[in-house]
Parts: sequence; structure tokens; C-alpha cells
Amino acid sequence: MFDVTTLIAFSTACFILAIVPGPNVTVITGQALARGTLAGLAVVAGTQLGVFLMILVVAFGMQTLVAFMGWAFDWIKLVGAAYLVWLGFNMLRATGKLDTAKAVKPKPLWRLALQGMLVLWSNPKALIFFGAFIPQFVDTGHPAFPQVVVLGLIFMLIATITDGAYAVLAGSARHLLTAVRVKWLNRISGAILMAGGVWLALARRS
Repeated sequence: MFDVTTLIAFSTACFILAIVPGPNVTVITGQALARGTLAGLAVVAGTQLGVFLMILVVAFGMQTLVAFMGWAFDWIKLVGAAYLVWLGFNMLRATGKLDTAKAVKPKPLWRLALQGMLVLWSNPKALIFFGAFIPQFVDTGHPAFPQVVVLGLIFMLIATITDGAYAVLAGSARHLLTAVRVKWLNRISGAILMAGGVWLALARRS
């Protein structure tokens, strides 16, 4: 279904996107700092459940688009490339600020997981992101639904590892998550992401 080059490119892009702190990471680190590593991991579980549901929405929508509006697919991929550039630009401007909440009383893990899922779904940009990013790697010569699901699962695996790392670091070694280090991570990843978006846009015209 996918060649090695596509999988490597997709996995690399996923890692860059997942490792840069966003709203979800802010909640994860905040809960881990306040309630410990397990609390942070519970939020990770909730956010990934939300991601899976979004992937299904995108998969069904993409299958319909390819079947009935194939002529628009290339335009969506081009817009998606522009969106990657825009994301990278915002990463360059990020301050690296993280939530450093003080320790508080324990909270049921299921409520923390629900919080993570709600935070993800409360951000409409997340669904827009998946709808713009994943189609970059879909081959219109094959059914779109299974491709989107597989790519989505790969993204979830990578995001679970990176988000889980934030939870562990925040819960056990909070001094490692300094604003300065996160800010430089934002800048480097943002530049790479912008370059990737430009490459994708040019590749569509080759």
C-alpha cells in the first residue's frame, strides 16, 4: 500500500509535529506536574482516543471525496502543503511556555482521560490539521479509507510515544522541560516543517 520512502517521510513529519508542544502537551505536562506521571499518561490516553475518532472522520470523508470529487484532491493536497508551512511559521514564533501547575489532590484517571479527549475535540484546528496533513501521503490509485486509517495509526503510535515522554519527564524530572529548550525545539522543528511544506507544494507541480 505504501512504499518505504512514503512511510519514512510520513513518520518523520509525524515525529516533528508530535514532539512540538501544543494545547494537548500543555494539558499533559500540566497534569503530570500537578498529579504525577500516571495522571499525565491518562491524559495521553484520552487525547489518543480523540485522535482515533478524528482519523475515522477524515477516513470516511476522504473516501467520499476521492470517489465523487477526485478533481479536487490535488487542490486539497496543495492547500495542505500551505497549511504545513503556516504551522511551521507559528512554531517559529512560539514562546515555549509550559503549564507549571502546583501539586494538587489526586483525580480519577478516567476524568483525566476524558479531559484529554475533550481538549482535543474542542480545538477545531486538530480536525483541519488531519484533513490537510494525511491526504499528502494518500495514493488516489487505491482505496483511501484503509490508507488514512493506517497513516492515522502510525501518527497515533508516534504521538503516544512523544506525549508519553512529556508526561514522564514532567512527572519525574520537571527541570528538563525548560521554556528555553522548548522554544529552541519549536524553532528547529518549525523550520523543518516549513521546508517540508514547500517541498510538497513544489512536488505537486513536477
